[in-house]
Amino acid sequence: MFRQFLAIFRARSMEFLRDRGTFFWNLLFPIVLVAGFALAFGQPDEKVFKVGIIGPITGAPAILSSPQFQQVAYPASQEQEALKKLRQHQLDLAVDPAQHRYWMNSESGKSILAERLLADELKLASASVSAQDWAKGAVTGKPIRYVDWAVPGVISMNMLFSCLFGVGYVLVRYRKNGVLKRLKATPVSALTFLVAQAVSRLVIVLGTVVVVYAGTDIFLHFTMNGSYLDLLLVTVLGIVCLISLGLVFAARFRSEELANGLMNLLTFPMIVFSGVFFSLEGAPAPLRAAAEIFPLTHLIHAERQIMLNGAGLLQIAPDLGALALMTVIFLAVAAWLFKWE
Repeated sequence: MFRQFLAIFRARSMEFLRDRGTFFWNLLFPIVLVAGFALAFGQPDEKVFKVGIIGPITGAPAILSSPQFQQVAYPASQEQEALKKLRQHQLDLAVDPAQHRYWMNSESGKSILAERLLADELKLASASVSAQDWAKGAVTGKPIRYVDWAVPGVISMNMLFSCLFGVGYVLVRYRKNGVLKRLKATPVSALTFLVAQAVSRLVIVLGTVVVVYAGTDIFLHFTMNGSYLDLLLVTVLGIVCLISLGLVFAARFRSEELANGLMNLLTFPMIVFSGVFFSLEGAPAPLRAAAEIFPLTHLIHAERQIMLNGAGLLQIAPDLGALALMTVIFLAVAAWLFKWE
């Protein structure tokens, strides 16, 4: 009885250890996720106020360097972007040290409090002969709800899983089970087969996105300041890009466990660092730069710009260009690597 128990126990344990996808999911994924959140959002001190610094930080009031203030840098050319964030309550103050100007949001309690602290600092500094007067500006605007900010990320994350696993994982299973080997003997070309797979997944994912968005919008009434047509075009381009990425995984692997583990290894850093649930504003600059290599980063940013800021296709052209370029690269790599067997 005991020997039978040990034999079954050993067999099941070895089955788990040899399943690379399951092993990653249960052991490595929590470690990667915790490390990612700690790197992106871990702060040695709790920040109370978020301040946009426009242009060089030289000459900024000393209080903005205190542990209670989180500074987010904006180039001088992005002054309007900082003020837009201030109107949406995503910043508590906007400060331009070079021009000795600052702005606050008169409809935000945190902004009013931060402005009072800054004003007291400037009054103390005014006792100095070399101190210059600061010009105060005020903006107004209602806050953007977290659900409005998060919905593009959540829907894009669902698109990511559906495209990668719905294309990549399925084709790997076809190869492992010999389906692709049998198709090779038919008149169907590799191009025809892959295009049919991609278009089928495009229709399925796009239909799912439309139903989910429309269904939840009935109850939550998402903020939509841009064009639904622009949002649809961005979504289609994003789906095509993610499907192309899925084809890279489907090109040659025949082990479902290996493909599953590698796709998990790619998808979860994308979820953490592409801004699905949390903004990377204020995160280390190298981390924000590294996030630009992920298609999900550009897809989510473009969708948020349309929905929250009313951006048109011209304003999000860099994100569209990045998605289009990645699509071409992924398709080229998939075509180069693809094998029926």
